[in-house]
Amino acid sequence: MKLATLKNGTRDGRLVVVSKSLAWCADASHIAPTLQAALDDWHTAAPKLELLAQDLEHEAIPMMRFHERDALSPLPRAYQWVDGSAYVNHVELVRKARGAEMPETFWTDPLVYQGGSDDFTPPRDAIIVPDENFGIDFEGEVAVITGDVPMGTTEADAHRHIKLVMLVNDVSLRNLIPNELGKGFGFYQSKPATTFSPVAVTPDELGDWWNDGKLNRALVSTLNGQPFGKPDAGIDMTFSFAKLIEHVTKTRRLGAGAIVGSGTVSNKEGDSPGRPVSEGGLGYSCIAEIRMIETINSGKPATPFMSFGDTIRIEALDDSGHSIFGAIEQTVQPLTPSALGGQ
Repeated sequence: MKLATLKNGTRDGRLVVVSKSLAWCADASHIAPTLQAALDDWHTAAPKLELLAQDLEHEAIPMMRFHERDALSPLPRAYQWVDGSAYVNHVELVRKARGAEMPETFWTDPLVYQGGSDDFTPPRDAIIVPDENFGIDFEGEVAVITGDVPMGTTEADAHRHIKLVMLVNDVSLRNLIPNELGKGFGFYQSKPATTFSPVAVTPDELGDWWNDGKLNRALVSTLNGQPFGKPDAGIDMTFSFAKLIEHVTKTRRLGAGAIVGSGTVSNKEGDSPGRPVSEGGLGYSCIAEIRMIETINSGKPATPFMSFGDTIRIEALDDSGHSIFGAIEQTVQPLTPSALGGQ
């Protein structure tokens, strides 16, 4: 089934089930007022939501048009947002571009950071940034929402705790990152509010596209209407979501509604670190990566980071070219009094 949260003037919105086509939705607030409430009692809520979704497909209940612009992130805020770096090709490129060797442990021990989860940006709302010189970048990713996950969960057992799958734009302010990491205490100012796809989808709904804790679909991104990337999220993912969950529950548990991200989706192409879409390649899921390639090849980057007015669109498509999770589509805007009014 597919679930979304509609704007209704409250922080946490209103839960709806969404049709497979993303064209229609039906109110689910009589089952659970919010997605977090459903996840808190998933054993009871999920079967009822599934029946409601089936009735929606059969047009047996009142329904309304689903407009992605009316959606908040599926979880407008969460108790936990932990993002990984499961595509080690991406990490390797970052280090290679600055002439640094990558420790062998990076291939066996996942990297994660704890992001801000109190305020997620809706999937069609602007990316608000105080200064375009901060090095504004998008990061196309996949994420899962878990139920309650005990401490010490193994990779083999982690799959059953994954309740929903969605897409991510983990916005980064690249020019702020070096000084923050130099302090030895991680990201903060360089990681503004994250955005998730309009719709979250259960793994069973994805069928063969969900296999071994990975989403086997291309993550398609367009920048200002031009193709930027289409790497396959199921390829070159060194650590599956099950492995990431095992890693993050080594010393603590996850509560229902925790979100775990994959990190930037990145593919190699043979022995090549990848080529732009314009050159027949799979492209990239962030601007930093193409800048890395340019630095490796010519000694300096040529592609600029995003500026005010630029628009990024991120989605995954089915075999017929229809959006599976809906699209994240955001325009970068400066911080102004009117922009503050929308926060």
